[in-house]
Amino acid sequence: MPGETSPTDKHPGAEPALRASHADRDRVVDVLRVAAGDGLLDADELDERLEIALSARTLGELTALTADLPAPATVGGAGATAKDFVRIEQVHSGPVVRAGRWVVPRRMELALTFCAVTLDFTDAVITHGTLRIDVEMTGKPLTLITRPGVVVDTDGLQLVHSKVRHRQAPTSPDTPVILRVELAGHKIHGPVVVRPPRRTFGQWLKR
Repeated sequence: MPGETSPTDKHPGAEPALRASHADRDRVVDVLRVAAGDGLLDADELDERLEIALSARTLGELTALTADLPAPATVGGAGATAKDFVRIEQVHSGPVVRAGRWVVPRRMELALTFCAVTLDFTDAVITHGTLRIDVEMTGKPLTLITRPGVVVDTDGLQLVHSKVRHRQAPTSPDTPVILRVELAGHKIHGPVVVRPPRRTFGQWLKR
């Protein structure tokens, strides 16, 4: 398929029967999660493909998992281009997750009813300074996972039977702001959670 990205693109001349590495699996997992966030895969399809991806032994097995998906535009690479607008609309469906090396758009609309949303900025590709998110959500949590330099402004949100839980990791006052996330709209039931990434076991031992 023209423009299609597969694990073999990372290994020019590689045969599909070649063994897949952890990095190959991780790349495919990122593509699948972004596709689910765009509404191209439902929750059951995502779970099924993730299970196969994490246990895949060859590049051919991984390539088959993304053969029917559009190629992400240089996700995580130099020259990554952010979309001007992304709308996510779901009702009583599986969770929406953006994680890994996803490209942060300039504006998002979240129109969801009883669907949890997680936007993880830990490894996100940030190409501009502001992301506005217009929220029309009922039920289930809205979770934003930050990193140093990512700040979240919830002042524009109107909360009904909901509350904001904002926990910021300790950072230096000199840390530059690389992304300001502005939330506006309505959140009815279900919390809005803003937090840093959870520590790994190794980080917890070193605290």
